[in-house]
Amino acid sequence: MADELDLLRRANPVPSDDGRFHDRPLDQHAERRLSRLLHSGRPRRLRRWVLSVGTAAAVGVTALTLLLSGSATTPAVAAPRPLQIESGSTPVPLDRIAARAAADRSQRLRQGTHTQTWSLSMTAGPGARPAVTLPEERVIRWRADGSHTELVVATDPRRPGEPVITGADPVPRTVEDGHVLSRRTFPPSWSDAPPQATPPRDTGRLRAYLDELDPTGPLGTSQLLDAVSELLDNWTLGSRENAAVVRLLADAKGLRPAGAVTDRLGRPGQAYVYEDTAHAVRRMLILNPVTGAVLGLEDTVTKDDAEFGVRAGDVMSYSAWMR
Repeated sequence: MADELDLLRRANPVPSDDGRFHDRPLDQHAERRLSRLLHSGRPRRLRRWVLSVGTAAAVGVTALTLLLSGSATTPAVAAPRPLQIESGSTPVPLDRIAARAAADRSQRLRQGTHTQTWSLSMTAGPGARPAVTLPEERVIRWRADGSHTELVVATDPRRPGEPVITGADPVPRTVEDGHVLSRRTFPPSWSDAPPQATPPRDTGRLRAYLDELDPTGPLGTSQLLDAVSELLDNWTLGSRENAAVVRLLADAKGLRPAGAVTDRLGRPGQAYVYEDTAHAVRRMLILNPVTGAVLGLEDTVTKDDAEFGVRAGDVMSYSAWMR
């Protein structure tokens, strides 16, 4: 028991004197430390877990979630390659995309979302297996009475990037395309707090809205990208909301234009890159060059980590948002 307590003290993924981790998702650095603490040789998903980490019970719930999620989803044969910037393409500044988005009126705000995600499943310790990706597609639809449905499908790794959920009442096209992980209906609910509250169209009010998603302090660039991701996991933005998001991103430090890219769904986009050196992650945001809509966000490892079997250039996670 003494050895186990010493291991807990040394691993300490959430220091009590570090306000960054109070009642908020863990970042990648804390996730890796927590994984080392909980390693058991089973697959774990490297994602931002939304949980309170103030108690030992919360850590236990996290461990159970990781163990269950690792065995429930069909893994891809291999991790996808990082997206590549088109050779010779001209980077477009974010303020120019913001101006285009402000002139666009083609899209309307809709509660609910349609998302594809790929996330890295890793094991640690003796006999650790190579990391694999877990592809998943999720559709959330809200009804007029305030209820909503959620469908989650494990997508076929042999057909990466191709949506398998279509229609107003979404169902997978065929069993071969993917199998249903969950199909749930939630009773009516309303909230005036983000992310369920309607996102504002004004940049200043949108900043305050996103700040509420991370109440620990002012949003840095990486935290801003996380908050935008959470917004898009709940809402399909309209033209004016897209413009407000891009204007906020244009002021983010270290988010640089990188050039043209084709996303994993075959859509043309402009890429913007942020180097999160503190966590050895390269974050690539992809925008529709005409409407300013966020198409995707890719996180790529920038430093080898032999314990988890990942190398620089491995895709850690990717999200693609669809209308």
